[in-house]
Amino acid sequence: MTSPLVVAVIPAAGIGNRMQADRPKQYLSLAGKTILEHTVELLLSHPKIHSIVIAISAKDTYIHSLSIATHEKVTLVEGGAERADSVLSALSKVPKECWALVHDAARPCVAINDIDNLLSVMRDESVAGGILATPVRDTMKRASSKSDQPLISYTESREALWHALTPQLFPSTLLINALNRALQDGANVTDEASAIEHVGGKVALISGNPANIKITHPADLPLAEFYLQQRDKAQLLCE
Repeated sequence: MTSPLVVAVIPAAGIGNRMQADRPKQYLSLAGKTILEHTVELLLSHPKIHSIVIAISAKDTYIHSLSIATHEKVTLVEGGAERADSVLSALSKVPKECWALVHDAARPCVAINDIDNLLSVMRDESVAGGILATPVRDTMKRASSKSDQPLISYTESREALWHALTPQLFPSTLLINALNRALQDGANVTDEASAIEHVGGKVALISGNPANIKITHPADLPLAEFYLQQRDKAQLLCE
């Protein structure tokens, strides 16, 4: 039996204001490369990922200086104002009947074996797809306001709560239809799974490595570098 085609989609049109940097965060330096290069090269190294589509800003002046921009398996498209717009733009360039593996540009520390575990969802006919996630371990507090000095309203139960990560994996046609429907209905689409949920799809939670952090604040950079170093050491030990 032929394995389904898997195409990675990377929405990378954001600015990343919280990094307080002079460029979008995906182009910040991390262990000798840009964050985006680490992310793309990891996905390119996976034997089951056929190709990658990256949605970039129309004003992006950085990506064309990187070798990944001209890689034979990489396609660049113009993204949109919101994540869903960028993902839809990228999905317009993928083959119909493939599976879309949507991954954040700023998550360079995802593990190959986590991607393997996620791809196993393609064999599960009881679900629409799946996402990498980690169980919530910390005590969760609900704030009473969004002011500069919020107060605790109450403590949320962390039972059955998970942190949603990426990649998130769904059939491309299903994801296109779900995103369009959710946007038309004015639903809160914060990730691909939320669009699938909106149309009634069941989404599997695949437990992933907590090192798969999203670089959002300046303090995340040294932590990401540490995780990359540990991953490289582990790979050397396996060789």
